[in-house]
Amino acid sequence: MKNKQKELPEKWHASSKAMRAVQVAFYVDEQIQIKIRQDACLRGMSPSDLIREITQLPLSAPPKRPRLTASLNKEDYAQLALRYNLNPQDTLEIKRCVMQELIDYASNFDLSQDNT
Repeated sequence: MKNKQKELPEKWHASSKAMRAVQVAFYVDEQIQIKIRQDACLRGMSPSDLIREITQLPLSAPPKRPRLTASLNKEDYAQLALRYNLNPQDTLEIKRCVMQELIDYASNFDLSQDNT
């Protein structure tokens, strides 16, 4: 019987340990969740990494390309295409427009006022 590790492409071998990890959800009070998320954000880390730090587990190296993510389906692309007057198939241009909107949002954010 072949070893599963050897069946993986070479570039995936380093990730095989992470692929075996199991996502664990912690059901805590909303205020606890907010505090963890806020502290992680202020420290430039993910909530998952802050949980690992709090529990004294080792942290992985910081991401080489930090990014914001959002899940978009076909309907979302269609709605964004209408908003930006683009073809829904032009996903790269839609992404560029969303990125610009996020940049504009963050650039106009006034820390002196409560925007919640």
